Amino acid sequence: MDIELNSLHWVYLAFIVLIMAMLIKRRDTTMVCVAGILALAFIATESLSGSVSGIFNSFIYATKELLGTIFIISIIVSMSRVLIRTGINEIMVAPLTRFMRTPALAFWGIGVIMLVASWFFWPSPGVALIGAVLLPAAVRVGLPALGAAMAMNLFGHGIALSGDYVIQGAPKLTADAAGLPVSEVMEASVPLVIVMGVVTTAFAFWSMYRDRKRGTWREGLVAGQSPVSADAGSVPLPPRVKRWAAVLIPILFVLDVVAMFVLDLQGGDATALIGGTAILILIALTLIAHRNQGIEEITAYMVEGFQFGFKIFGPVIPIAAFFYLGDAAFTELLGNRLPEGSHGIVNDLGVALANTVPVNGVVGSITLTVTGAVTGLDGSGFSGISLAGSVASMFASAIGSGEATLTALGQVAAIWVGGGTLIPWALIPAAAICGVSPFELARRNLKPVLIGLGVTTIVAMFLV
Repeated sequence: MDIELNSLHWVYLAFIVLIMAMLIKRRDTTMVCVAGILALAFIATESLSGSVSGIFNSFIYATKELLGTIFIISIIVSMSRVLIRTGINEIMVAPLTRFMRTPALAFWGIGVIMLVASWFFWPSPGVALIGAVLLPAAVRVGLPALGAAMAMNLFGHGIALSGDYVIQGAPKLTADAAGLPVSEVMEASVPLVIVMGVVTTAFAFWSMYRDRKRGTWREGLVAGQSPVSADAGSVPLPPRVKRWAAVLIPILFVLDVVAMFVLDLQGGDATALIGGTAILILIALTLIAHRNQGIEEITAYMVEGFQFGFKIFGPVIPIAAFFYLGDAAFTELLGNRLPEGSHGIVNDLGVALANTVPVNGVVGSITLTVTGAVTGLDGSGFSGISLAGSVASMFASAIGSGEATLTALGQVAAIWVGGGTLIPWALIPAAAICGVSPFELARRNLKPVLIGLGVTTIVAMFLV
């Protein structure tokens, strides 16, 4: 059934275009999103007080939707701080360094270890957990520091974060914006994440090998800077306690993964299991390490983790608030002011698009890749994936299929560009650990990531 578009639809679409323009210019979009919410609320309520209240209410709505994601990331970071300061992370990683006997083994070894660590700890804490330990071993066997940074970056901030299969922060955002279950987006992302990961890392390794053989490799070391640990503080622990903890912690998380499969836990239930385990580990290690001060230090570690979590998601909340209004949040917050038969602003725009423009899987896939990449230009990776989810829903409504695939494609493109593989200011964690220039790291990543996005987009065309 055709839906007649009204002023709400056109205003929403105008602000989407404006947000994308701001992202291309690398300007902050918070003010634009707030203005968009204000405009939609004023049209819907025809009241100044109602429209002003709509801004705050939409922020509350977005925060409630994102709260589980913010909490799990904050708690994981809190726990990682304890592991770093007690030196347990070094014991956990040390056995793996013996497999690094050649530059190739070091590159792929660092990558795989970083991939697994990032699934459970997220990439930035993962870099801190393993980077300072693995880097010296890799350099000893001939892998350049810049090569180690590429491996950590592409596998952690690229492959692991774009799928985010354990913590599920990224698929939660895109799935909510597209109006899909998280599990559906995660399932659709698997082939895309695999293709993107294999193509990008293989080309990155080959180009490094080629340039070193030709003598054109630039190490990109920062003058006067040596590889450093992400956390200078240390808390002494007996070696025997460190060894036991280094064994038990991975076992606990592996048991969590087993429980997810056995009990069929997905989405919020799976995240809650990981989060609860992390809290218990944090409490136990802090009490053991800090003894009499342990009770107070638990709070200190949690505060540190939540500071990180809200710093990461602070810019996301206004953007998510705007894009949630494109779906179910509109009626809940602003009343039923959409045309009869409407299924939400985004879906209505998708139907209208199908009736006016020839849209197919090819056009949809290219559009989602470009949209995701553009939203990543702010260096967050997360701040714009709600837009990718909304655009995917719009195009899927027009095409009649492929909503989960298009949503996952937009997510993959946004995370790879903005999550920490191309934007220099997002590359700082890996660059700092390895003592290399983030700009040189971004330059080395550019061609592999662009080729990977191209191949992944072509694959998505056949899956839509």
